[in-house]
This record gives sequence, structure tokens and C-alpha cells, in this order.
Amino acid sequence: MSPDILGLVVFLVALVALALPLGRHMARVYCNERTLLTPVLAPVEGAIYRIAGIRAGEGQSWRAYAAAVIAFNAAGFVVLYAILRLQGVLPWNPAGIGPMAPDLAFNTAVSFTTNTNWQAYSGEAQLSHFSQMVGLTVQNFVSAGTGMAVAAAVIRGFACRGDGRLGNFWADLTRSVLYVLLPLSIVVALILAGQGVVQTLSGPVTAATLEGAEQVIARGPAASQVAIKQLGTNGGGFFGVNSAHPLENPTVVSNMVQALCILLIPVAFCVTYGRMVGDRRQGAALFAAMGILFVAGLALVTWSEAAGNPLVAQVAGTDGPNLEGKEMRFGATLSALWGAATTAASNGSVNAMHDSFMPLSGLVFLVNMMIGEVIFGGVGAGLYGMLLYVVLAVFLAGLMVGRTPEYLGKKIEAKEVSLAVLAFLSMPLGILVLAAVSVLVPQALAAVQEVGPHGLSEVLYAYASATGNNGSAFAGFGAADPVHTTLQGIAMLLGRYAIIVPMLGIAGALAVKVPAAPTAGSFPTHGPLFVVLLIVTVAILGGLTFFPALALGPLAEQVSLSAGTTF
Repeated sequence: MSPDILGLVVFLVALVALALPLGRHMARVYCNERTLLTPVLAPVEGAIYRIAGIRAGEGQSWRAYAAAVIAFNAAGFVVLYAILRLQGVLPWNPAGIGPMAPDLAFNTAVSFTTNTNWQAYSGEAQLSHFSQMVGLTVQNFVSAGTGMAVAAAVIRGFACRGDGRLGNFWADLTRSVLYVLLPLSIVVALILAGQGVVQTLSGPVTAATLEGAEQVIARGPAASQVAIKQLGTNGGGFFGVNSAHPLENPTVVSNMVQALCILLIPVAFCVTYGRMVGDRRQGAALFAAMGILFVAGLALVTWSEAAGNPLVAQVAGTDGPNLEGKEMRFGATLSALWGAATTAASNGSVNAMHDSFMPLSGLVFLVNMMIGEVIFGGVGAGLYGMLLYVVLAVFLAGLMVGRTPEYLGKKIEAKEVSLAVLAFLSMPLGILVLAAVSVLVPQALAAVQEVGPHGLSEVLYAYASATGNNGSAFAGFGAADPVHTTLQGIAMLLGRYAIIVPMLGIAGALAVKVPAAPTAGSFPTHGPLFVVLLIVTVAILGGLTFFPALALGPLAEQVSLSAGTTF
């Protein structure tokens, strides 16, 4: 086994080893059981409830839960938009950065409120320290907490025995931040600062280069923001080039720690799910489906980048990995791991430029996002997104065997299937329709750097990233164009709430049903057969929806590359 492959295996083993205890801890958090942190955090939690007037023990129906989610996120959007527009007169602005433009502030506020963290700006040049910390970092916590709270509510709906209550959003949000995100972020921030990630409130410094010129080096409170951006699958970089920046991700150790953080909570949610529904095999089945899809994509990206560009090999006379757009301290393998993880987990941070990856690697990244980023996915969002496919998979299984579909002993009926289809359609609507609208506008089309299939891949990637609440982009795409900032803001809202609301509706419909005991005719949903069915459902629905566009983009580019043509 080569050292690179061994490193990937060690990474995956470490990921599972860390996710198991975290998943058990999260299950106790959402079941309101005592944890190791309870003696320290329970008084803080109680004080928050008293100040905010929250009745933590008062359960909510799915409609009330959804209304609370939308109201809280709307308030967060308004506050963040105001901060970005007023940052020129707000404190902690040592570089004297002025207000952000209205369309860009709208895009950024939507982006961070929806856990997308799409960046049509350069952080060190267009954001003050106040905007980074009070605006973006706060949203990194609460947008991630929102996804985790919704996942907990959906799990309760699937596991509930007839009372119709999904929990309390305000309590779930508070506990997500206090007991999971905040403690982990403190630990990770200290590790990253120890590795050289900058953490200071001072402004930029000027250094002399070897040629005698002056270079302005931006600084700021990066380590604290990087920790939560990765743990919360937010992904927005403190610096414009994100995790490729040497002050944001300086070493191989910092790179591996951040890559682990990207996937840690999404993987742990599989453990949490199994414990909360009372059958750990159900969580293991979801993890198996997600894990198989992830490893398959990672293997293809790793192979594609290691094989390199055949046209370069012809000129150089020797084979070698594709290192264009990559940091040499990470190389092809660690860049491939990051690319597969960040697009599978709805994170969006990058340690290499995805525009420079091989066409097949770009295909994997696009597929990861287009299927709704359910291969582990965003914190919470990946789990309830995969449960959407579970509903559709058991419906298809019921059709095949001629029985009423059931999941966890509850019948999946027309209402649940209709809501699942409605949620699924938000992805092609945001990706295909809005991308098509954008290329009809000459001004927006001019933002596309390349021609031919690669240019189409840039557009598809941008709108898949926005709708999937990912946030990464092919580097050649002109994201700051007003048409794109507006349309992508709409895509982000669609990709977030057009899935959250239907999934809460499904959970609410299932919450009023009393599970029946399994019979000889029940289809087991915890074994290898169901795992295969779930994977096939994801592949078929994604393929039928997006294959024509992918065939004209990355697949056409791969065929053209084999014929000696580049774009």
C-alpha cells in the first residue's frame, strides 16, 4: 500500500473513531440527558432560556417548529445585512474598509444565514474584523445550529410514537451551540493556532520581499473562525483563497485536522440517529450508504489527480500528478481528499482551486452537490437530506413488492411521498433553471472565464454550490457580478428552506403515527439490501435529473481531453 493510500485509510479510521463518541454525546444532548458538560453549561443554558423567555420543555408542532426556524433565520439575515452595509462606521476596522455594495451584502447575508458561505468577495480586502467576528462567525454558529436542530426534530418525527411534537427549536438550537459546536470550536481553534493559523485583532503588516518590494500581509482573528467554519460545514474563508492560504491552513497537520472537522459532525449524526430511533442498525445503514458513495467518489478523484493530464505527459515525456492550482505542501492526494470531503459535506472550503482539477474530479464534485449533498452532507442537513431519499427508496421498494411502504414501522403514504418529491425538485429548479436564466443575460455570461464544456461546468458548479448550500466555486467564475449575486442568493434560499420545510412536514406527518410491529411482509431497512437500494435510488434520481447537463460539461471535457483538446 502506497503512503498516500495509507494516509487516506488512517484518515477514515480516525474519522469513525472520533465520530462514535461524539454521536453518542449528541444523542444525549438532544434527548436532554446529562452529559459531561452539563455541570458547567446547564447554568448558562438556563440563563439563556430565562433571558429569552424560552420554555424549553414545551414541544412544538412541525408548523410551529418551521415558523421558528424561518423567523430566526430572517432576523439573522437582517442583522448581518445591516452589519455589512454599516461596517465602515462600526468598530474593529483597523484597515478602514468601507461598506459592502447592496447586491453583494444581500448575497453574503443570505449565504451565511443559509450555511452556504458562498464568497463573492475577498475577506481580507472587503470585510472588517467586526464583520468577520460579530457578523460571519456568529452566523457560522447559529446557521450550523439551525441545521442540527432541524435534524434533531426530523429524527424525533421518525421515532415519535404518536404525540405529534418535534421538540422545541429554541432549545435545540441553544443546546447545539452550547454542548456541541462551542466546545469543539474552542479545542480546534487552539490546535490550529498552535499550528500557525493567525489569531489577532491587529491590522495588516508590511513586509519586505527578497526583491526589495513591499508586501502588505493581512491578519486577523482567523483561527477562531476557521474552527467553526469547518466544524459547522460553513466553509467561508477568512482570506480570499480560503484554506489554501498559508495563514489559514499552514501545515499538513492543520490540513488533516480541518478535513476531519469537515466530516466529523455529519458522520456523528448517523450514530445519533441510530440511538434516537432506538435501533442502532438504522444509523449504521445510513452511514454505510453515505460511506460507500463517499469512498467511491474519493477513489475516482484520487486516481484522476494522480494520473494527471495526458497532454502534459506527452510534452514532458513522463507521467505525473496534476499539480496545477494546488499547494505543494498538500500535493495531489491531500487536495483530492479535501475536494471530495468539502463537496460531499456541504462545506465549501477549498485548499486547491477546483477549476484546475481534472474533468472527472470536477464531475465527482458536481455530483456530490447535485444530489443534495447527502453524502454525509452539512451538519444536520446531510442527515435529513438522506432521509428524504429514504422515504423515496421505501416507496419504490413498496411498489416493487406490492405492499404499503413502511419505515420504522410507520406507513409512508401519499402525503410523505409528495413532500419528499417537492423537496427533491428544489435542486434541479435551483441548479438547472437558475443557471439557464443566468447564461441568457450577456452581462452574467461574461463572468464565465472559459468556453466550451469547461465554461458550462463553471456555471453548473456555481449554481449547484449555491443551491446545495456548499459555497465553493470553480476559480474562474466571476462570482461578484450583480446578476449572479442576486440569482445565487435566491438559489441559496431555495436550497435551504425548500428542503427544511417539507422535511419538517414529513416528520410532522410521521410523528402522529403509532409504529406497528414488524411482520413477515415488512421490508427490513437496516440490512445490506436496503443500503444497496438507497444508493441506487440516489444514483438513479440524480442521474435522470442531471446527466444531460453533466454530459455536456465535465464528461464532454474528459472526452475532448482524450482527443487532445483542452478548454
